[in-house]
Amino acid sequence: MPRVLAICLDGYEESVGRRLMAEGAMPALRDLAGASARFALDHGSALRTGLAGEHVATGLSPQAAGRWAAVRFDAATHTVRQEGTALAPFTAQLDARAVVFDPPYFELARASATRGLVGWGAHDPGVACTAQPAGLLEEVRSRFGRYPAHRWIYATPWNSPAASQEMGERLAQGVRTRARLARWLFAERLPDWDLALLTVSEAHSALEGLWHGIDADHPLHRCASAAAAAGGIRAVYTAIDALIGELRGAFPDAITVVFSMHGMGPNRSDAASMLLLPELLYRHAFGTALFQRQGVPSPLLQGQATLGEGESWDGWVAAGFPHSAALPSNRDRGGPRILSRIIGRLGLAPARTLRVPLDWMPAARYQPFWPRMPAFALPSFYDGRVRINLRGRERGGVIAPDQYRTVREELVSLLEACRDPVSGESVVAEVEYPAAMSAREVGPTEADLVILWRGAPMGMRHPRYGQIGPIPYRRTGGHTGGLGFALLQGERIAAGEYGTRSAYDVVPTLFELLGRAPVPGLSGSSLLRPLRLAS
Repeated sequence: MPRVLAICLDGYEESVGRRLMAEGAMPALRDLAGASARFALDHGSALRTGLAGEHVATGLSPQAAGRWAAVRFDAATHTVRQEGTALAPFTAQLDARAVVFDPPYFELARASATRGLVGWGAHDPGVACTAQPAGLLEEVRSRFGRYPAHRWIYATPWNSPAASQEMGERLAQGVRTRARLARWLFAERLPDWDLALLTVSEAHSALEGLWHGIDADHPLHRCASAAAAAGGIRAVYTAIDALIGELRGAFPDAITVVFSMHGMGPNRSDAASMLLLPELLYRHAFGTALFQRQGVPSPLLQGQATLGEGESWDGWVAAGFPHSAALPSNRDRGGPRILSRIIGRLGLAPARTLRVPLDWMPAARYQPFWPRMPAFALPSFYDGRVRINLRGRERGGVIAPDQYRTVREELVSLLEACRDPVSGESVVAEVEYPAAMSAREVGPTEADLVILWRGAPMGMRHPRYGQIGPIPYRRTGGHTGGLGFALLQGERIAAGEYGTRSAYDVVPTLFELLGRAPVPGLSGSSLLRPLRLAS
């Protein structure tokens, strides 16, 4: 059987790529698409879990893995933490020689026969920076240095043209270094593979931080950094195209699989989920405000709050809290960048789940009050997540089980009464409920309510609790895109359009391309089933 080169484009929005292909700026991916079996991939609501990397690494959906978010709530202590993966990679059950480079949530220590490098420059890696065999990490650092764009993985530079330009340049440099390292790893250092799996995550970082540059309808599209942001995204995408062309040329014997689990779009959640919702529930519980600051609206930004070029979002938000609500002095003001430092340390024990504090997030400021609140907002990177303080489930819970549904309905009414001060519309688009049949069975990574926000509310106005915000944007892009895609190219694979399939079908496809039957328990099924295979 032929070997397989699989390239995962993390956080890649296909509509941006198609636009650049039409301009002639991405010839390698255009040519690959023309020679491939083409699928659209539907990731469903799981694209909002932020765990697409884990779904690829393990081959498991949230239902199969029993994990709905990277944020884990401890009902015994009313505390939260961000957790990496505790699951084994799919290659642990694959009877083939596998080499991997930087797939997120891929725990090498749980797949002892798999070789490669993880946590090098991934967006939300979910694992410590490790390598197999021994000595490989030191060799990589000696030859290629450290990842050149660490500072920009989670950056939100929309209020600075210079920073937006640097973010794009550094992330594009990250792609170019990734390409050189991948070719060396797969061709020279560990060439005896049946499956080579590479994840390219720079598009994820670029679109979250620079989305306003390419979206003409975004409220920040007319800000001073928009042109630099658009140029940065273009630089990252063209570098990704060059990487694909280089690796295809280096391994012409391999079947090529290029895929993205889901697309990207404008950010609709950061302000509402990280601050506005926690503050609303605090006011609902205690009848008074904790956060008190309103931004200055800008007509140029469609009424959105401004943020000075020298200001950070963290610092702006912190100024709205009383000193008594200050975060611990050892807090890392860089927010998620604490993850980059932790994964770079080499002293973490093998196969130990990575745990990252969330005290940088504004929602965490409310944690000391949770035991006394009927409901509270969990820290969230995506949709609003509300936990009801249920007696018998949460330690010291205050809501009796027979009042659960009544309280849940009251919370929905509370939220639906909130209006966006800019648009005047309700801030709620939809409310989702947990998969568990019983409230007591709602797990530590689930919430009792998940709120999908209408538009991108930067403020809320409630008839009883007053106005919260508006506050400035944090990330301008987010997990609101459409379908992902998969391209399969090889001698016996007939090119053409094959419709829409589940994003979970990618991993079973890798098994079948390698001539192995997918193991029981994987989510999805092989994409090869409808394909016309040449004899």
